[in-house]
Amino acid sequence: MASTRIAPTPLALRIRARVTAWLGPLAVFVKGFVQHPTMVGALAPSSGRTIRRVLAPVDWDACRVFVEYGPGVGTFCRPVLDRLRRDARLIVIDTNPLFIAYLQATIRDPRFSAVLGSAADVAQIIAAHGADHADYVLSGLPFSTLPPGVGPAIMAATRDVLRQGGAFLVYQYTTCARQMMAGYFGRIDKGFEPVNLPPCVISWGWKD
Repeated sequence: MASTRIAPTPLALRIRARVTAWLGPLAVFVKGFVQHPTMVGALAPSSGRTIRRVLAPVDWDACRVFVEYGPGVGTFCRPVLDRLRRDARLIVIDTNPLFIAYLQATIRDPRFSAVLGSAADVAQIIAAHGADHADYVLSGLPFSTLPPGVGPAIMAATRDVLRQGGAFLVYQYTTCARQMMAGYFGRIDKGFEPVNLPPCVISWGWKD
């Protein structure tokens, strides 16, 4: 006899979010990695040096909509919010409900929105938040392990949603994403951060 899955009540969802927040970011990160290893880029969050290098080219005065794919436990979210204008928005997108629940429970900034969904649907997601383009998109998604066709779909959607002069900021542990970006972005600046676990390949793809 087939069992019927009962949707969690609002109270159960609130309790789950509180428990998730109580676990702490490292425990949540490791649990998310164990549940979905091909969708999490590394077993440890990015270093402070990596965060600063990845975000260095951003013109924060001109940034009104910043999007992040695969935010995990918010390693980049707080540094972005610290730099972001008061009238700007940070929209993060993840397919892992554990990470989304944690972020919604721990980041209370009115400029912040955490969305459960696919990065390939970025245009529809930001439109639902009142925006028609993004100024910058950040990604730590492991493009080398994404299902076939998903990486190119995300690249195309990102290129289309960025404004002219905007950039796709990508940090990875291989050059796979950089090679894929070449088909969608005419100018790609390259960087590398050795003080990270593992060392980090950084690429900035510009929509010129």
